[in-house]
Amino acid sequence: MTDSELVFHTNPMSRGRIVRWLLEELGVEYRTVVQEYGKSMKSPEYLAINPMGKVPAIQHRSMVVTEAAAICAYLADAFPQAGLAPALDDPLRGPYLRWMFFAAGPVEAAVSAKSLGQLPPPDKAGFVGYGSFEQTMDALEQAAASASPWLLGERFTAADVYVGSQVDFGLAFKTIPERPAFTAWVERLRGREAYRRAKAQDDALMPSGN
Repeated sequence: MTDSELVFHTNPMSRGRIVRWLLEELGVEYRTVVQEYGKSMKSPEYLAINPMGKVPAIQHRSMVVTEAAAICAYLADAFPQAGLAPALDDPLRGPYLRWMFFAAGPVEAAVSAKSLGQLPPPDKAGFVGYGSFEQTMDALEQAAASASPWLLGERFTAADVYVGSQVDFGLAFKTIPERPAFTAWVERLRGREAYRRAKAQDDALMPSGN
């Protein structure tokens, strides 16, 4: 690959769908490499890119970035012309980062724990960063309810892509409760052209029979 090339490692049945959507919002050129579970994803060549043997991952400017939230944050900063990330001196930078990493931390952890039946008892809630599932969902609902139409007001950012994807997936797989603020925000997100393009591309890559 050339130094300026953007390579996107993904699988259509992964969080790579989040990054695909962001790439479509950016409107930049990129090359997709589909990694297969249990096969190329665990190959020595790919493990040299991501030792976790997971997707998504990107290669750009001789750098590798893994983890969906980090990739979204990196790409939004790397392509400022798209306006998907507030500048460092912008007052919106704080809320932007707050919600990005709230979704990557407490939301991911709380949803995973509940899905696996491993939520802590109330007297042990202080041992986990999210406190309780209900507390996490209530905080997430506050963010969604304030999305008018987007998390930062009139400005659509990578936070809408990343946090919104968590809610979108959660509603689809019933791991996040249906609340009016969630469904209204997700409906607006699903109406974006880049969302539809990304979904169509990933759906076309799905194995036959799925």
